Amino acid sequence: MTQVLSVLGSTGSIGTQTLDVAEKCGIRVAAITANRSVELLEAQARKFHPDLVVAMDETAAKDLQVRLADTGIRVASGMEGLIEAATLPEADTVVTAVMGMVGLRPTLAAIDAHKRIALANKETLVCAGELVMANAAREGVDIVPVDSEHSAIFQSLQGCSDRREVKRLILTASGGPFFGWTKEQLEQVTLADALKHPNWSMGAKITIDSATLMNKGLEFIEAMRLYHVAPEQIQIVVHRQSMIHSLVEYTDNAIIAQLGTADMRLPIQYALTWPQRTEGVATELDLFSCPDLTFRKPDPETFRCLGIALETAKKPGTPCAIMNGANEAAVDLFLREKIRFVDIPELVDYALSVVPAQSVENLETVLEADRAAREAVYSRISG
Repeated sequence: MTQVLSVLGSTGSIGTQTLDVAEKCGIRVAAITANRSVELLEAQARKFHPDLVVAMDETAAKDLQVRLADTGIRVASGMEGLIEAATLPEADTVVTAVMGMVGLRPTLAAIDAHKRIALANKETLVCAGELVMANAAREGVDIVPVDSEHSAIFQSLQGCSDRREVKRLILTASGGPFFGWTKEQLEQVTLADALKHPNWSMGAKITIDSATLMNKGLEFIEAMRLYHVAPEQIQIVVHRQSMIHSLVEYTDNAIIAQLGTADMRLPIQYALTWPQRTEGVATELDLFSCPDLTFRKPDPETFRCLGIALETAKKPGTPCAIMNGANEAAVDLFLREKIRFVDIPELVDYALSVVPAQSVENLETVLEADRAAREAVYSRISG
């Protein structure tokens, strides 16, 4: 069980809820990081009194240093500061809740420093899963998922003594705000429409990914890496109520599921306390007030991002990193209202067609694939 915690990305949705869990569970917070949310970082620092606070943005870090001058808390900046927070000697667990590829280097550094990884950064395993999992196995480091779906699978596997008994993993998806829509209807989607998730309160980027179903495609790839299964052993099911968070089917056809309210504090808490369970801080699920639970097939043709992800999952090497980098760039453009909602999968497809795939030799190979994919997307629009 976690005693001392570093939270990478403490001002985001997962980060703020992690601090809530840490406070209620009596876990000391040794480091917090963010990009440039100075006011919230200052408030968190004054409340939790960490040893280290990191702002990736150097201007924000200088401002924060002035604000915290009376506290004795050390302030750092940039990737160097993020890696220091991930490897702080006094922390035994690192929550990686930063968004995007920025989480890859500090995660690898934390593994090398023998920290437990509470993983809330999909891109780490999507883009460099082979490297990350190999390093974790070599160092004897536990990677415990924070995503609700992967936590559900992780919890449903706890009674499994032999992974050969697992028939398939079943990932549930809410379907996003546009479930059942046609391609023609998606042509009319606005940014405001796409930011309205039916069940979960999340950051803007992941909310858009949920609307395009790219998020579920990323989780599909993440499950392959995390649980060492083939694509054929994973099924996606649209479950609109978001009460069953995912399931594991065994060879005897028994299915074990994890249920709960749409409250991320439950998987966060389990990632921090595993293999123990402590008194819950998440909202209880009242079975008597539950709506009927429904299950539908996803539509990877209409929601092309999901189809692209499922196709790319079968390809070795850098295609997953290319896809992820292109998607991050395309979502950024959509959030800035430079492109339409339906342009996102078209841009991802384009990047996959023009950026050469390579075998993953090292971290630099992954980072270069990511850079090239982003450049391809931005150049396509600016050109």
